[in-house]
Amino acid sequence: MIGAGVVGSAVALALARRGVSVSLLEAEPEPGLAASGTNSGILHSGFDSAFGELETELILRSGELRDPLLEALGVPVMRCGAVMRPRDQGQREAVALVAENAARNGVSVMLGDDGALEVPGEAVTDPVAFTLALAVAAERHSAELRTGFEVEAVDAEFERLAIRSAGGDQLDCSVAVNCAGLGAGQVARLAGDESFSVYPRKGEFLVFEPADGEPLDRILLPVPTKRTKGVLVFPTLDGKVVAGPTAVDGEDVDDWSVRPEAREELVGKASAIYPPLTEMEPIFAYAGLRPAGRDCNYVIGASAVCERLINVAAIRSTGLTASLGIAERVAELVGAAGVELGPEAELLPGAAPVARSDSSWWRRTAEYRSSAR
Repeated sequence: MIGAGVVGSAVALALARRGVSVSLLEAEPEPGLAASGTNSGILHSGFDSAFGELETELILRSGELRDPLLEALGVPVMRCGAVMRPRDQGQREAVALVAENAARNGVSVMLGDDGALEVPGEAVTDPVAFTLALAVAAERHSAELRTGFEVEAVDAEFERLAIRSAGGDQLDCSVAVNCAGLGAGQVARLAGDESFSVYPRKGEFLVFEPADGEPLDRILLPVPTKRTKGVLVFPTLDGKVVAGPTAVDGEDVDDWSVRPEAREELVGKASAIYPPLTEMEPIFAYAGLRPAGRDCNYVIGASAVCERLINVAAIRSTGLTASLGIAERVAELVGAAGVELGPEAELLPGAAPVARSDSSWWRRTAEYRSSAR
């Protein structure tokens, strides 16, 4: 397993529970220090996902798998639901189309007489705790977590692959799963696979104390347009209010900074659905780099050039939501590649992990990235 973000950690756990010998390789000092730790923390129901696409299928499947696993691992979840309120007739029609899409996807929503759409299945979690819980659970099932392992070479040797690190370490395996996030395209190219590329799409967020000390009780959704789903306003588990994200395409995978103009862009859009923001000062700002694919999305499958490499790439912004469904799909691909899979074992008990930081999760990666630059 290359990459210990939320997707890689979920895949490692799925395979370890089936008796597979798993090494989870992570370039950073610990899991969840990239896109997995810098998102919204929202667990989407799939109500607005494009009907019939692989991404949607895996989001919906994850929804079926998620609750028992989160409960067993002690991952905190706020089941607050979401609301989308139209401001004019044109928006009412757009919201009605979203409700129709939800019905096609089998997601329960309620369309009110005022045109507002209630989505009870939307929830908020701590994405760092989620990622760490998956990684620690994988270790309980005998997976090995190796941090500081930056992959520098992927070589086919007879019936196995040799994975070499920049530090000179080597790991031999029968199958490698590429969940390297922003680095997934580079890992694939190391194995001779140039079939896709990944680039960073920056999403910036502003964090506020709640207006008048009253916590936000649900996720506030903008009415989508043909171009964008827009800027959300949502609560965090620790009682803060967050507005975001932006969507800024770039090339620099090390640029985790928040642009000076982000505040005006976010407040200008978010205040339409949460007016108190116009009078509020952010207490923090952070940016995440989503691994977007160039002309591709959800690249999940065995490489056409290196059959022992399974790519799991271009997972964009829904990796947290879809991780469990992706893990189940990848386990099937690993089995098809010749690795023996046993029956799925019950989750082994253990204390829930906590983020190894004194800060709220929304500070953790931003502060790490700032200190690393």
